[in-house]
Amino acid sequence: MSVLTVLVLSDPNLPSLEVLKQLPPSARVVVGHHPDALGDALCEADVIVVGMGGHALFAEVFPKAPRVRWVHSLSAGVEHILTPELKSRPIPLTNARGVFARSLGEFVVSSMLFFAKDLRRLLRQQAERRWEQYDVEELHNKRLGIVGYGGIGRAAAERARPFGMKITALRRRPEISQNDPLVDEVLPFERLHDLMATSDYVVVAAALTPETRGMIGEVELRAMKPTGVIINVGRGPLIDEKALLRALQEKAIRGAALDVFEQEPLPSEHPFWGMENVLISPHSADHTATWLHETTEFFVKNFERFAKGEPLLNVVDKSSGY
Repeated sequence: MSVLTVLVLSDPNLPSLEVLKQLPPSARVVVGHHPDALGDALCEADVIVVGMGGHALFAEVFPKAPRVRWVHSLSAGVEHILTPELKSRPIPLTNARGVFARSLGEFVVSSMLFFAKDLRRLLRQQAERRWEQYDVEELHNKRLGIVGYGGIGRAAAERARPFGMKITALRRRPEISQNDPLVDEVLPFERLHDLMATSDYVVVAAALTPETRGMIGEVELRAMKPTGVIINVGRGPLIDEKALLRALQEKAIRGAALDVFEQEPLPSEHPFWGMENVLISPHSADHTATWLHETTEFFVKNFERFAKGEPLLNVVDKSSGY
């Protein structure tokens, strides 16, 4: 069996890279987060694995790797590595779509419960040693609208359904989910306004593409119920952050739970930090103790298919961006 050279654009000291020892002996693995560390392997690379934060290095080295036959992203989002060079070359791009879905689905449920049970008030009263009863809400019979019904969206639906929630899913190709037992209604992207208007909780889980950037703006946010809550576990730029800030400040909607932002880290002077109707996660809703190991294990599984000439999992449509 011929040797396959695998370039891993990552900090070589990450413990999760130990998983790469599971690759067959036919794999020659070269790890580095600087072009100098990759050396002559660039010219010989068959596979490039883009680690967390490796997109800038990828843009620099990919044009210098003429033999590459497959690019894999250890993250689900690929907007940062879809360079014109990658788009123009007829080689597959795969990603970690679905690997982190469970934890993100749990974050969605915890965010809904945070607002339904007013946990902010609960913690404040406990800190003040104040006994003051108040009414709480149930998730039962509330409607969850999911913008972008892929792996993350479906994981959220799986976890919301046992609460007795009604679920509306929105996706580019609604026919794919017409018979999905988890959803009550599947809508095309053209009906985003309808989803926003009828949902009690809106989960944003779409991929970031030129078409979806800023897809939720002033009009969409103002269509929401005053009691509505928006939860972003996709990408920060999917939502017009200035429009969201205005809606929250003016109490046009009840609140927001945000795991992603237009600028990360979120600047310390940003108004979101001081708002009681905003729940902030520092882009760590999927950072379980094993998340980097799991995404690396998925690559190893896909590499076995690549080495055997079998169809790869999670092939990205480079024209649509996901």
